[in-house]
Amino acid sequence: MLDVSLVRPDLVAEISADRSIDRGGVWRHPLRFKRLRLDVVAGDVPGFGEGRAAG
Repeated sequence: MLDVSLVRPDLVAEISADRSIDRGGVWRHPLRFKRLRLDVVAGDVPGFGEGRAAG
């Protein structure tokens, strides 16, 4: 069994990604880091599956 370390997010990063997903549900191209968003607080960002993504 793997050890788990729960963390609390402190920083928000902006990334870019396309929507190319293969038949297995895997992203075909890597995500690209654009910049840190020091103007956004981590608590204001919806979690995965919550809210609507920008774009």
